[in-house]
Amino acid sequence: MAAHINTSLTQRVIKRLRFCYVFVFTRHSAVSLKVELGCHIFQSTMKSAVCISSSVRAVCQHSSAFSTFNLALIRCSSIGTCSHVASRTVAAQPPCLTGLRPFHSAHVNTAMVQQVRAAPLLTPVLLPVKGDDQLTVQQIVRRITPKAESGSAPPSLPPYTLHTKPQSSATALVNIQSLFEDNVIPELCARLADSPIKERAEGLATLLRVCVECGLEGHSPVVVKLIKECQQLLTTTRGIGVTQLCHLGEVAHALEGRQSAVLMEVLNVIGAALEDSCVSPREAVRVHALLARCYDPGSQQQALMLSSLHKVTQGLVHQLSASQVSDLLQHLLKFQHGQTVALVLRLSHRASQIFSAFSDSEIIQVLSALMCLGHHHEKLRTAMEKVLPERLGKCEPELISSVMEYCLQTRCRSEPIFEAVAENFVCNADRHTAPQITKQIVAMGRLNYLPKCSSQMFKKLESILSTRLSHFQPRSLIDVLHACIHLERFPLNYMSKVFSPYFLQRLQAQGQPLDKNTLRQLTQLHLSISLECQHYWGPRLPYFIHVRKFSSVDEAFETPVENPLYQQVKVSLTQVLGGKFYCTRILTPSGYTIDVEICLDEDGYILPLSQWEHTYKRVALCLDGKTRFCSNTRHLLGKEATKRRHLRRMGYEVVQIPYFEFEKLRTRKEKVQYLHDKMFPTIFKFNH
Repeated sequence: MAAHINTSLTQRVIKRLRFCYVFVFTRHSAVSLKVELGCHIFQSTMKSAVCISSSVRAVCQHSSAFSTFNLALIRCSSIGTCSHVASRTVAAQPPCLTGLRPFHSAHVNTAMVQQVRAAPLLTPVLLPVKGDDQLTVQQIVRRITPKAESGSAPPSLPPYTLHTKPQSSATALVNIQSLFEDNVIPELCARLADSPIKERAEGLATLLRVCVECGLEGHSPVVVKLIKECQQLLTTTRGIGVTQLCHLGEVAHALEGRQSAVLMEVLNVIGAALEDSCVSPREAVRVHALLARCYDPGSQQQALMLSSLHKVTQGLVHQLSASQVSDLLQHLLKFQHGQTVALVLRLSHRASQIFSAFSDSEIIQVLSALMCLGHHHEKLRTAMEKVLPERLGKCEPELISSVMEYCLQTRCRSEPIFEAVAENFVCNADRHTAPQITKQIVAMGRLNYLPKCSSQMFKKLESILSTRLSHFQPRSLIDVLHACIHLERFPLNYMSKVFSPYFLQRLQAQGQPLDKNTLRQLTQLHLSISLECQHYWGPRLPYFIHVRKFSSVDEAFETPVENPLYQQVKVSLTQVLGGKFYCTRILTPSGYTIDVEICLDEDGYILPLSQWEHTYKRVALCLDGKTRFCSNTRHLLGKEATKRRHLRRMGYEVVQIPYFEFEKLRTRKEKVQYLHDKMFPTIFKFNH
């Protein structure tokens, strides 16, 4: 910048900078005023990355009151950060003067503060430059036409060039070399050397972050100089704070990746702090953030460090705030789930204790993380039932969708939550998106919950489908209609659309065949219409795309019998019937699988297997284990309730044997009597 501004103008700028920078020092602390220079400068916490111009150097040379660099320079809120590192673009907005923020507890000269606040704002003007390597920044000068100095050559730098487009007519183009002149960084490092160890580490980390955002690479001379300073700092002392270490590690990882020597040393120092349990809750969250960024599953050192970190964090969980719980759960998603089970359960329990303190966005983050991690504490459901019903009436639709998605995954059939969701749907469904509507309806259907306002809810759903049908993706529409049949609500008005050749073609993405689950849903829709809506005379699903069985690996349509329950029932059942007059896991022509089937003749007598061709009536025993019920109630899941309805419509006599009744029986005699009482009233009614 000195190459393009004459001496008189430079002196005026320095005078203005000396006037703006008021530093009040005591023996132990210093206070700085929050002021904008003609460049990007540091923030008070030294955590915001900024860009440095030669104005910093001018202040260092001419201001006798210049303090430690990381205490003196902070960035105003109006400055835009240097984004788009890949394209090496830096965009700066017009500077402004903001309020004061002290770094430490020191006394400020009130008169000087008022004088700075009363100072008139300066007007940015366009400063011409020469040369190819240019960077757009804003300069604070008075409206004076600068005269370019002749004969002054810009300092030499390696060819790390940044380019931006001018932001406005008041934009000044400054030669990029002014950002990293040869002696600016060494001078700043020298001043940082006299600072307290934590502030020195934070200052070096922030300087490195400047290099990252300006697009400099690891072999740049400036970066090499700062890396050496960091290595010297890490090897000569162990008094650096965990927060500063994490900041330094994050920047080193951004510059050099997982193999960074600075990052390795940072992890060693943090590991020592973890062994001594010298970590606060805030620092534990920050270390998780660093490890989530650079974690290498093949590194034994990082695996041991992660294990120690989890043990330390488990002891701190009760001190975590709502935002820290939310952030920590998000960081845990980066690790292998088997390593995090104990910590996730404790975090879930902590979330249940402070659930009312979560914001809507934090609830979404917590629930989405728990869904991915696959673990949750039982008390979380109780906390949700206390807090959410009031909040769901006035919250954003995305929160409602996330809550319903979480309930579906955990098979949690919560009446207070579902009633609040249904009431909200009746009143506000018009402002919900198609995916949000799909999640809500699908959860209610698959968890077999029919709300009290179901009549109004389904009228609203039909209204939305009639006006916004094109907003629903084909598979989402099938999910909605399929969920309706679980609740015995049959979408006859849309069967002609779903079974039409045009719609079936839309389901095929770029010529790919239909997936099995979609075909099963269509087949079950067709079966439900055929069995339960005999007055429907519209189009039907073409027979050649029907599935032959509903059983699947993901158990989306029927849950197989649990083997322990089957083994207990089998022994007693043989004794009740006087032999093995039954067959297990029978596939019906409609595609359903029957756990235990018994056949009767015309007189109601049980037939042996060899005479099943004379069957007059079939009895289906449903051995219902825990996985066929909602996790917190004794209500069957929607798919199981639909299966039993269809079996009855197909002529089967259905006898249900739920696990919570059979597990109460202790002796063989009790079990035999229980099965006798369950089965024979059904069998005897066919006995003449």
